[in-house]
Amino acid sequence: MKTAAIIPNWQGRELLKKNLPEVLKVGFDEVVVVDDGSTDGSVEFLKSKFPTVNIVRHNKNQGFAKTVNDGVESTNADIVFLLNSDVIPKNKILSPVLRHFKKPDIFGVSLNEKRYSYAVPKIEHGFLGHRPGKVTDKSHKTFWISGGSGAFRRSMWKTLGGMDTMFSPFYWEDVDLSFRAQKRGWNLLWEPKAQVEHKHESTINSNNFSLRYLNYIKERNQLLFQWKHLDTWFLLTKHLPGLLWRLKHPGYTIVIFLALLKTPKIIVRRIRERKEIILANEEIINSFKM
Repeated sequence: MKTAAIIPNWQGRELLKKNLPEVLKVGFDEVVVVDDGSTDGSVEFLKSKFPTVNIVRHNKNQGFAKTVNDGVESTNADIVFLLNSDVIPKNKILSPVLRHFKKPDIFGVSLNEKRYSYAVPKIEHGFLGHRPGKVTDKSHKTFWISGGSGAFRRSMWKTLGGMDTMFSPFYWEDVDLSFRAQKRGWNLLWEPKAQVEHKHESTINSNNFSLRYLNYIKERNQLLFQWKHLDTWFLLTKHLPGLLWRLKHPGYTIVIFLALLKTPKIIVRRIRERKEIILANEEIINSFKM
């Protein structure tokens, strides 16, 4: 199986300088950096210092989902590893990950960020989300694969249409991708032997965006995920009361307004998803109850 590492980059020249050498040590067949309209000289630096790295360049910033999608589209690798520019892989991650892809129903494998384990679904106040599972040293089924440290079967990725740009600029697009894959009957795993170190130095932080903006986008995209996936009965009986409860928090009216602006896109996606579903939401959620 041919492998490619896809690294999204925005204003991350220093992160690339620090972490890209470690990515190259892994032995991927191809390394692709997708530059999302950086103005810090990232592209020029890559051309000068890392000539073997393939570069996909956006003239203007288009957000995480579009950036990653373009990276996956640029390669013909069988398995694509998504690595944020602040993620450092250990040099023996390929073998424990690729063995899982011998099973044709595996869509993706979550890499092991040291402090975390696999994920399980969580329903709270009418909102579907996720929480960490129990710590284990064995591979395990997971509800969600991080878009910053995960491996995916490219053929299935393309069937799904990649990450949904409705969630741009960032947040929740990887949870959405993971859930769509499961609704089609595909499986997701977490592999403890595929260790990576996540430095959490990404450019999505309070130095580049206000904390208020980051919170609005995160909360809005959580709503978009609910409205895109939850069935009508759950939305009316569980989610709506939860939504009313959240309105007690200052500023949540703005979050709802921002989500409502995406209503036409949500309707289109709900119709499209209904045609592709093999497993219902309840079947997926209940499959994690052991």
